[in-house]
Amino acid sequence: MNRKIALALILIIAFSTIGVFAVKPASAQSIPQTVTATIPVGSGPEGAAVTPNGAYVYVANFENNSVSVIDTATNTVTATVTGLNHPYGVAVTPNGDYTYVTNWVLSDGSVSVISTATNEVTATISGFNDPTAVAVTPNGAYAYVTNTNGYANSSVSVINTVTNTVTATITLNDPTGIAITPNGDYAYVANSQGDVSVINTTTNTITANISGFNFPNGVAVTPDGAYVYVADTGSDSVLVISTATNNVTATISTLGTNPYPPGTGPYGVAVTPNGEYVYVANSESSTVYTVSLISTATNTIMANIAGFSQPNFVAVAPNGEYVYVTNVESGTVSVISASNAIASPTPNLTVSPTATPTSTPSIPELYWLVILPLLLSVLSVAVIVRHRKTALI
Repeated sequence: MNRKIALALILIIAFSTIGVFAVKPASAQSIPQTVTATIPVGSGPEGAAVTPNGAYVYVANFENNSVSVIDTATNTVTATVTGLNHPYGVAVTPNGDYTYVTNWVLSDGSVSVISTATNEVTATISGFNDPTAVAVTPNGAYAYVTNTNGYANSSVSVINTVTNTVTATITLNDPTGIAITPNGDYAYVANSQGDVSVINTTTNTITANISGFNFPNGVAVTPDGAYVYVADTGSDSVLVISTATNNVTATISTLGTNPYPPGTGPYGVAVTPNGEYVYVANSESSTVYTVSLISTATNTIMANIAGFSQPNFVAVAPNGEYVYVTNVESGTVSVISASNAIASPTPNLTVSPTATPTSTPSIPELYWLVILPLLLSVLSVAVIVRHRKTALI
């Protein structure tokens, strides 16, 4: 009988080991990279933002002074908000009630506030100079707006969203893109003159200036707040900042083929809700316009997705299933389906060292590390007990 138990123990170990490796292949990785829809909007679409419930996408049409509202269930425009003046940047409040849109006009710029319930402009805030990007704090209390305007009057304006008035102005050097950390403590601002400024949102003062850029534009923060991804248009690359040290820890080149030439001029950037990928719109190309897909675990380009016409900005749905890309040339928005996954190609780019995020063990890993040893212990005890009973007899 002891031999039978021992044999069963060996078989359990063997099949368990096979099961672990069959469930979790070492080299398998799936990534989304298929354009599944193209939606006509207004002329010259620029910024885009998805509502927190994922139901709508608000798109700023720069050339015809309007905002298109896309129903994500049907991928059609269900409303057009008029009365804007060269709208550019878009941000939706965390509660989904309002959309803030910058009107990019020299010396007479403004920010329009749209009610998402009625899709009408409920307030227009004046006093801006070439307002471009806008970001709302996680608590919804403030909206930060970059005033580009070359060298003169370049700043970031802070809007109190309750009163819709400017309550603070921070002087910067030709700011373009902006993103706020998930805890709301800091705003990272790309200055086109070659650096990224870090603003303490409590004091609205600059606490750091990070150098090493060449005309940075789009900015996005990972959901855990650990890293900031900056599209550096002038160097055709994406730079990664560690928020712990405010140093650049990786530089990702957008040159190469994988499988399409990504073009140049990375501009808009967005991180997926799970923090695993970064989408980068490459706004310039002599051959094929693309959107690059970056793995945050390795900081390498996993794919370059084709099928765009001068893509500028990227917005990811809250559930991560769809990615929306504005196409300036065609006046459309492309939809990338994240549920249409394929095996990823082998990365072919080299980047500078960066910290690798700690991963949580998957179910197969937990099975291998915890459940299987526990099962083996129980069986071992059974064998010992059986042996002792036999010896007593």
